[in-house]
Amino acid sequence: MSKIDELTDRIERLLLRHEELRRTNDLLAQQVTVITQERDSLRARLAAARGRIDALLDKLPAPAQGGHGVGDLDTDTATDSAPTPNPEA
Repeated sequence: MSKIDELTDRIERLLLRHEELRRTNDLLAQQVTVITQERDSLRARLAAARGRIDALLDKLPAPAQGGHGVGDLDTDTATDSAPTPNPEA
């Protein structure tokens, strides 16, 4: 095979690869657009949900003097684990 034929084959392969990469890039750009729109939509929904939660919190009555507020939980009596089984049972 002559040098010119080898170069021609190589150029054709490079052109095919270039076209594949261009198509892949276009698909990826479309995916980025879709994901960006989804992200923006989720951010808007999150902001709306935060607004609703803030409105609900504003409607809650103020805690009574000496009472327990939301952040005043007694952590000594609260447990996060299930009760341990009785070994004698």
